[in-house]
Amino acid sequence: MSATGHSRDHGGRIDDAIRAFGGTREDWIDLSTGINPVPYPVTDLSARAWTALPDRDAEEALIKAARRLWQVPPEVAVLAVPGASAAIALIPRLRPAATVRIPGPTYNEHAAAFRAAGWQVTEEDGAAGAVVLVHPNNPDGRWHTADDAGAALCIIDESFCDIAPDRSLIASAIRPGKLVLKSFGKFWGLAGLRLGFVIGDPDLVGPLAAMLGPWPVSGPALELGARALGDTAWAADTRARLAEDAARLDRLVTATGATLTGGTPLFRLYDHPRAAGLHRHLSTHHILTRPFPWSATALRFGLPAPKDWPRLETALGAFR
Repeated sequence: MSATGHSRDHGGRIDDAIRAFGGTREDWIDLSTGINPVPYPVTDLSARAWTALPDRDAEEALIKAARRLWQVPPEVAVLAVPGASAAIALIPRLRPAATVRIPGPTYNEHAAAFRAAGWQVTEEDGAAGAVVLVHPNNPDGRWHTADDAGAALCIIDESFCDIAPDRSLIASAIRPGKLVLKSFGKFWGLAGLRLGFVIGDPDLVGPLAAMLGPWPVSGPALELGARALGDTAWAADTRARLAEDAARLDRLVTATGATLTGGTPLFRLYDHPRAAGLHRHLSTHHILTRPFPWSATALRFGLPAPKDWPRLETALGAFR
């Protein structure tokens, strides 16, 4: 277990890979996450964003940009949070513990947060006090419908949905008990900024805001987030590039004997009869992919940055 006490299985563990296979952080290509490798450009931010406490005007500018981009109904509340994971950890405390249905396999922080708050977690269909839908799902990319969201408390995690905004379920957030989560780090590629959003029932968003306290989001995140959410041309160009890169990745990986089984334009899930061997082979080339404890044949790849394609192609071509 790490010094933080966080031992759950995730991608992005470059430190562990370095200990096992050597090299420095700069040597590694991290394909173990679904973060856009061509991030939104971080240009000059105002001095005030760094030196002053985040002010209400900056927060309102960000919320206004979020409402416009995601076409949030006016009666629905929008809360900026310091990363979607912060909201995931707190949401189970909004209601008395009962049973929560979380169809899996999926992002494991939801189940961990509900268990920590005393909830029973199940994957089975049936009556439950809450339901969590990751839309599109990580790691297999499957989509849900508003009809799947039938519980008194429903969390729809749309951390990867900005690759296909027309499939968002935000319109369903007008119903009581509904919360939609948005991540800034995935599509815009700035995970270190720690910015996310909770969109939904004001009777739930209000108490969640109280739990977070004043100034939950940094000044730089407020300013850069508002700028990025308003840049629809960048978003459109990015969706087109991601689709092309995902298809390119599919050609390379399936040539090694893999079968594409799911994913999104930000990450691809493959089934490979030698998944462990391929993961290890790439690790010796300092390229990190994402295996899963629940499958001996599943392997997930994120997209490489433009400069990293040649190294990936060479390493995959050398797999025997």
